[in-house]
Amino acid sequence: MKKSGTVDEAAPTCCELELPFRNLSRVLHHDATSPPLSHRLTPGDRLRIARRARRLSAAQLAQKVAISPSYVQKLESGKRKPSPALVLALAKALHLGPEALTGKPYYGEPESDDGVHAVIPELRRVLLCYDTPDGLDIAPRPLPVLASEVDQVTALRRDARYVPMGPLLAAVITELTHIALDADGKNRHEAFRHLARAYRAVNSLAHKTGHHDLSHTALERVRWAADLSGDPLMRITAGYLVAGAMLRHNAYAPARRQLTSLRAELERLRPDHSPKSAVDALAVDGAVLLKLAVLEARENSPERAHARLREADEVARAAGGHDSPAYEMSFGPTNVRIHELHTLIVTGDTERALARLAEWSPAPGGEWTPPAATAGERSSHHCIDVASAKLAAGDRSGAFSALKRARKVAPNHTRFHPSVRETTAALLRMDANPPNELASFASWAGIGAF
Repeated sequence: MKKSGTVDEAAPTCCELELPFRNLSRVLHHDATSPPLSHRLTPGDRLRIARRARRLSAAQLAQKVAISPSYVQKLESGKRKPSPALVLALAKALHLGPEALTGKPYYGEPESDDGVHAVIPELRRVLLCYDTPDGLDIAPRPLPVLASEVDQVTALRRDARYVPMGPLLAAVITELTHIALDADGKNRHEAFRHLARAYRAVNSLAHKTGHHDLSHTALERVRWAADLSGDPLMRITAGYLVAGAMLRHNAYAPARRQLTSLRAELERLRPDHSPKSAVDALAVDGAVLLKLAVLEARENSPERAHARLREADEVARAAGGHDSPAYEMSFGPTNVRIHELHTLIVTGDTERALARLAEWSPAPGGEWTPPAATAGERSSHHCIDVASAKLAAGDRSGAFSALKRARKVAPNHTRFHPSVRETTAALLRMDANPPNELASFASWAGIGAF
């Protein structure tokens, strides 16, 4: 009989006893029908369950990711918080997506009241019937009116305001589909271009709220509409979004091929650009470079990531040195900085990341923050990254302050972000008597007591 006292020999939980009879992803992932138990799993619990399901000892898993068995045990007990790079390595070793270890975004009772969750069934139906839409009792609104509504949807998406955005999507997609399928010439191309943008909003909503199957369907619809839009930059944008999904699923080699191919296509298109489309193409190219930088960071290649960031900075300068809304990429100097910080954190160089914040600050002793005009989703993501870096540096107060800033900028995005739950849970574990403000934030983010 084995000795007790280690993570490997600990008695299995009721959840783990069910693993032979329940799909692993059902335990590790949460959706609308998942049992309440999955709400309470910590990242350490998820790691332990996944490791045992793959029939690996702590020592075997440690060998696969080049850490010590004791560190695996500390991760599983919650005594240590894995870096983003280690999460990716663990997920790859366990043949899972990283969200299976960090936990998908939480859906609690308050969220069912505020409407984000309620629109998902209708969106599933609309995307399923993409080329045979429901009939309309009255004619669709004029294309310029629908285009204006898609502009509104885009603004809401960029600021991660999913609650007001969600109810707009099904109707505008259905009406645009009727126009796109019935029109010809310029109106047909224009309708498909706006339809691709609307599908992109569905992708964002579905991905950020944990409905990854719907997100994947939405990406296919983006590609379908982009291919019919007559806009080569929209087609490249669709490919960029697909590459992002590949990255989320650790498909690094396919993502690299996709992004490299997109850059080659941009180069082929260069002679055909008008002055305006040339600037737009630079914004798209810059966004592709930033995605490549993230890929290099996730493959633990900081030098190559830095080289991609330098290229992106050069493209930003060539595009005029300002943040551009072209093709909803939000590309420019601000986004280059946000991505530089992110890649440093992913590769474990949190000290340098925090030094960058001080270096970029306009005031001595201050800390750089994105300009007020930056898209809310981007700004909140930056704050979430800063929280992770400060926690790694032992600055618990600074980490919580960054989380609060993220919530203020984009509450929906912050609440649904797995890293927010992970950082908040770590803060709770580090404080035997957490202050009321932290406990309240944890409750809002869907984290129970530890």
